[in-house]
Amino acid sequence: MPAQGKAFDENVFLNCPFDEEYLKLLRPLLFTILALGFYPRIASERLDSLESRIDKICKLIQSSRYSIHDLSRLKAGEVGEFSRMNMPFELGIELGCRRFGSEDLRKKRCLVLEKDAHEYRKALSDLSGFDIKHHDNEPESAVRVVRDWLREAANLGRVPSATRIWYRFTDFASDFYDTRKAEGFTDDDLNMMPVKEYVEFIAEWLADERGV
Repeated sequence: MPAQGKAFDENVFLNCPFDEEYLKLLRPLLFTILALGFYPRIASERLDSLESRIDKICKLIQSSRYSIHDLSRLKAGEVGEFSRMNMPFELGIELGCRRFGSEDLRKKRCLVLEKDAHEYRKALSDLSGFDIKHHDNEPESAVRVVRDWLREAANLGRVPSATRIWYRFTDFASDFYDTRKAEGFTDDDLNMMPVKEYVEFIAEWLADERGV
């Protein structure tokens, strides 16, 4: 299936861990992508139990000109814990898509993230020479890296500074929490909210801010 349509140029596939610890990075990353006029695509956006996960991921990668792959969980965190291989596996699909896909797919742009500088080399030496960025597991740093990359990758010209985007996110997060609590959401509801629903709240907030 060829990559076609306006959505392809606006989609950003996000390949990252899905756990409570990563939530502090995921949510500001989603906000940054939307604040810059793009739309985040992530495997957990669809909850169809009968849909093959690998088929879903391939379709999302194929339908997104831009992709962000966070390899910060390559190393196991505790004794006896396995390393996370899903993220580098999906990065491999991305590279294959760019190398062997249609003309549109060969123009895809990709950002690879890690926690600490050059740590990926211990596990994925084949990526040596790639321009891998690191975020130090700090949300504000992740916002800066993604903002700077999207500005260059999509040739956006003048966009809000990373600091401005971060402050807007903190304003949104505060409004989001207060408004949802007033609507009867519990802390568990907010912490475990499906990604697609959270993205919809971001888009609504940004539209109100812009007066759309």
